[in-house]
Amino acid sequence: MFQVRIHGRGGQGVVTAAELLAVAVFNEGKHAQAFPSFGSERTGAPVVAYCRISDHEIRAREPIMEPDALIIQDASLIKQIDVFSGLKPGGFVIVNSTETADELHLAEKINGRHSLAILPATEIALTHLGRPVPNAVLLGAFSALTGVVSLDSVTNAINEKFKPKVAAGNVAAATAAYEYVMNEVATHA
Repeated sequence: MFQVRIHGRGGQGVVTAAELLAVAVFNEGKHAQAFPSFGSERTGAPVVAYCRISDHEIRAREPIMEPDALIIQDASLIKQIDVFSGLKPGGFVIVNSTETADELHLAEKINGRHSLAILPATEIALTHLGRPVPNAVLLGAFSALTGVVSLDSVTNAINEKFKPKVAAGNVAAATAAYEYVMNEVATHA
């Protein structure tokens, strides 16, 4: 089973990101489960959502304590809470930020044992959507970094969820993020 934990803030589409990821992998014939965890439901409050992906039926219902992948939709959370808690060795980390790994002080958190992608997801969202909602952008990055789900499945899930105009912007943003991460991976290979 592949487990994903998504950290962000209310209003960034954290719960929607988990749902879109579940739909995308479900459409590939896999089993999926997505659910949120949050306290105060106000804009800006920390929110966590989870997604499990498996070739078999998923019976677990508890929060994901040892994720295979982290999606961090708001880099300011890195200083506020232990978003890296339980991350499995060899796991994947995707961070929405314009800062470098050094500026984010990630060296001591990931020790080179994890695959890392840092991208300006909010800026990509603003370019393609006109709104600072990085969720679909980060799913495009997730597809590129992990290979767990195809970009086509991500974009199909986006098209199922949103009306055509909103879907088109989100598809363009997810595709731009996928290409950004693929170019970064090729550059550092």
